[in-house]
Amino acid sequence: MRDDPVSVPADTGSPAPVPPDVVIDFHGVGVLRSGTPLLRDVTWRVSADERWVVLGPNGAGKTTLLNLASGRLHPTTGLVHALGERIGRTDLAELRTRIGLTTAALAERIPADERVRDVVLTAAWSVVGRWREQYDEMDEARARGLLAQLGVLALADRAYGTLSEGERKRTQIARALMTDPELLLLDEPAAGLDLGGREDLVARLAGLAHDPDAPAMVLVTHHVEEIPPGFTHALLLREGGIVAQGPLAETVTGEYLSKTFGVPLLVERSGDRFTARAA
Repeated sequence: MRDDPVSVPADTGSPAPVPPDVVIDFHGVGVLRSGTPLLRDVTWRVSADERWVVLGPNGAGKTTLLNLASGRLHPTTGLVHALGERIGRTDLAELRTRIGLTTAALAERIPADERVRDVVLTAAWSVVGRWREQYDEMDEARARGLLAQLGVLALADRAYGTLSEGERKRTQIARALMTDPELLLLDEPAAGLDLGGREDLVARLAGLAHDPDAPAMVLVTHHVEEIPPGFTHALLLREGGIVAQGPLAETVTGEYLSKTFGVPLLVERSGDRFTARAA
């Protein structure tokens, strides 16, 4: 096996206009912090009907990628478009209402004594922690519907801090869907879950992935076992650069994952699920 990474080179010419069905478009994107490259020459495109998983080890640039796509970070080099808007030349406050996002940083800001229904409801005002803002019955109904869809409606009046980790993760996803986003970004949603919690979450994300009315989705993870059925594409990152990208069956392979994680790996697929182990 070659040691050099398999990379998709960026087009160095002027980018073509972004098609209307493309929700994320990176062109030659780099991010540099304190002299350290977090991303290098990333060219990547996500269409509205696609569901992507982003795989890579710690420090590969996965969270940086999501922060760019959500407008929470600007690129050092290259161009980033999200939902047709160029990052750096658009109203980010308006753009962020169109993007659902779950991250550990956001989860840490949720007050432990906040009612579960309010954790979801406050997304309508893009705030964390309910105060004096008012919500109409349509907002209330949508929040209840999303809690039901994620299997936590019975916990609606509980304090968020009393939930299990799996219940919190499902509540966070319900919150991310509250504004009916056009793009859903999930940063390691299964982190910290036990086997039962992980499988429950994967099944619910599979239901979303198969829903033709659901938004385009990008899920970040370290583990191929967490790829939900219904996901269509994969992007593999190592040290800020692309190892491989494309349809799931062509990219989630032993060869590419071995290059991505730096150890020989065997990958097996059973139906719509993947497993990986040391070769």
